[in-house]
Amino acid sequence: MFIDEATITVRSGKGGDGAVSFRREKFVPRGGPDGGDGGRGGDIVFVARRRARTLLRFRYDRHFAAEPGGNGTGNKKYGKNGKGITLEVPVGTIVYEQGSDEPLVDLARDGMRAVICRGGRGGRGNAHYATPVRQVPRFAEMGEPAEERALRLELKLLADVGLIGLPNAGKSTLLSHVSAAKPKIADYPFTTLEPHLGVVAVSVERSFVMADLPGLIEGASQGRGRGTEFLRHAERSRLLLHIVDASGGFAGEADPWEGFLTINREIALYGAGLEQLPMLVALNKTDLPDAAEYLPDLQRNLERAGYRAFPISAATGEGVQPLLYAIDEILRQQEEAEAPVETPETVTVPRVRRELEIARLDEHLWEVTGSGIERLIAMTDMTSEEGVRRLQTSLERMGLFAMLRERGVQEGDFVRIRGIELEYTE
Repeated sequence: MFIDEATITVRSGKGGDGAVSFRREKFVPRGGPDGGDGGRGGDIVFVARRRARTLLRFRYDRHFAAEPGGNGTGNKKYGKNGKGITLEVPVGTIVYEQGSDEPLVDLARDGMRAVICRGGRGGRGNAHYATPVRQVPRFAEMGEPAEERALRLELKLLADVGLIGLPNAGKSTLLSHVSAAKPKIADYPFTTLEPHLGVVAVSVERSFVMADLPGLIEGASQGRGRGTEFLRHAERSRLLLHIVDASGGFAGEADPWEGFLTINREIALYGAGLEQLPMLVALNKTDLPDAAEYLPDLQRNLERAGYRAFPISAATGEGVQPLLYAIDEILRQQEEAEAPVETPETVTVPRVRRELEIARLDEHLWEVTGSGIERLIAMTDMTSEEGVRRLQTSLERMGLFAMLRERGVQEGDFVRIRGIELEYTE
């Protein structure tokens, strides 16, 4: 089963809470604060692996949550860091935020890692807040909240050569002949229902990856016959090999030239740069009697259109080797022209940042939203009087009170932040 799309939910681990503790030892009359910090929550990390072939596991396991960090304790003992989760995905997997078409990361290289959700930072214990003025801090910081994302995973096969053409043109036969791939082959259309990859060896030193993409039909660019699903895999190809049935199809009456133009129109309509890729044409099934009728005009039309055509028989292997050499020549030229690009081994996806916003819910109730202020509330121990006073000082420094006064807040009104309602006083 070939699975190339999946939707999942991932959540990093919450940071552990800092501890409120004081040193209590015999013969130590003035033991100071010794509350330790909380541990860091676990990360959610994706890593691209060639051994992973599909996104099948994500059809059954859709929810992943990393371990939270442990809480700090006395004697300045730090909490244990939470265990993260590393998810292996196939090379060529693109990660999107659910509902967005802007990719978060493109895992296009074997071993490439992406930190999708960072674990929450551990809260600081009260030992951090001791100063000459505040020698007995009776508050600590709570752990940073976990980060959660709803994701859409999309796999685009990474292949040097993408085989395209009408159904039953002989793509699977060619792939099985030149590689060890074993796609299903039969004498009827739409035998291939999922993409297949094969490694083609040109010589001891040279090889390339060829992808057999399911047959396209007219209207494929609009999704007919699952066309957009199959065309998506061709986007990652470096070269397109258009397989044309030179025998005219089952009854020998289908014009191969018209079929060639039909597929090229669908590629142009689909876009995504497919029409700009180099293309070679393989005129297949030349061993069949009907091919002699179409072959001269077909070769002439292709030559006029600027395409290099190779008459072959995928069934017998006739003419296949020159075609492989021509493919390797183009790929070699592309490799020589490409400047070396250093792909970072680890990419960290930025957190979602929301600007500070104030909304009036009713006459005496206001709501404040924003990533920074919500994080501050979450990391404040609201049961500690000292902690709440420190929160008020932080909110004043952020300019929240000035903004509320500008919006018309009155003394006695309530301000809701992250589900917690605070009474506004001058």
